[in-house]
Amino acid sequence: MTSPLVKDRIYRSPQALVGGVLLLGIIGWLGIDALIRGHGRTPWLALALMILIVPLVVAFTLRPAVFAGEDRLRVRNPFRVITLPWGEIEVLRSGYSNEVLVTSGAKYQLWAIPVSLRGRKRAAGRQAKAQAKAASDARRGRTEPTGGGYGGFGLGGGASRGLHEPAEDSGPARAATDKVMDDLRETLENRGKAESAQGEITVRWAYEVAAPAIAGAVLLVILLATG
Repeated sequence: MTSPLVKDRIYRSPQALVGGVLLLGIIGWLGIDALIRGHGRTPWLALALMILIVPLVVAFTLRPAVFAGEDRLRVRNPFRVITLPWGEIEVLRSGYSNEVLVTSGAKYQLWAIPVSLRGRKRAAGRQAKAQAKAASDARRGRTEPTGGGYGGFGLGGGASRGLHEPAEDSGPARAATDKVMDDLRETLENRGKAESAQGEITVRWAYEVAAPAIAGAVLLVILLATG
């Protein structure tokens, strides 16, 4: 009996996707305008620049993604696709960038999961506010009377209100990308020693991205050199 197919979890940067679409829109608008309205060498220069710039924009904004499966972590970076069996991963490290360190000592950056220092700062602020609120509630709980005269009720009609409600505990506040790394670390811990999660690391270069950019750069150099 075969086990049901489990789809990979896909992680991408929404900000990069939005920025990439906007950049491509601007490049297309300016480039097509130059192709149609330009004179002399301008259309050729515009074409060379578009062939050079568009693949680079796609590579650094729309292309990066991380695919987390049961047995493999597939990292699609701007110019490479790295397939990493969980058993070959030593640690998932977060600093100023999120990285994968493998048993051989190699290191691969996760372009699709960028570190957000602003997000970490906001999360730390939320955590500090939550701790201050919890401390304040605890002090109020110790000092508020649990009941007054008239059969255990205070004059305000219930001084012990809220003291027996369960305290909210959503865990420490974390930035979104740090939560993603926590999910990947949990998968690594659960699947790292599985028999099906062993194997060799493979790296494939994205020639479909590099080749057009190189062609555009060569064309641009020729145009500038012969101008």
